[in-house]
Amino acid sequence: MDTTANSAIAGSTQRPSTAARAHSTDAGTAKLATIRLVLRLTFTVVPIVAGLDKFTNLLTNWEAYLNPMLVHVLPVGPAVFMKVSGVIEILAGIIVFYRPRIGALIVSAWLVAIALSLLASGHYLDVAVRDLVMAVSAFTLASLTQAVELQRQRE
Repeated sequence: MDTTANSAIAGSTQRPSTAARAHSTDAGTAKLATIRLVLRLTFTVVPIVAGLDKFTNLLTNWEAYLNPMLVHVLPVGPAVFMKVSGVIEILAGIIVFYRPRIGALIVSAWLVAIALSLLASGHYLDVAVRDLVMAVSAFTLASLTQAVELQRQRE
């Protein structure tokens, strides 16, 4: 048995061996890498799909989500505005793929802006909450990426 197992059985407070700590660190690093990969793929694919759908409206009628107060001040019609939003979302997804830290911050800010617009309109509050949760997840990806980059610099 290794030191960790002996300590648990004996109820002692011995520290785990160096090998046990290294194995634990490797397992933790692997789990974080998996979480980061899942978030990176999510925030690459979802914005691209949502952005493309701004041109087709297969998933939903995106114009319905526009804050009525904003519609009156837009320099273009709602359909054109949603297509421009779609292009921004597609670009954001691509940036997440190639530069996950920066891209995730862009996606996070974009989602917060959408949520604030929805909250201000008083409509689609459930979508606003969902977008805020997604914004926190995107920010988490940016934070994890920064931590990985710092770790690589130390090695």
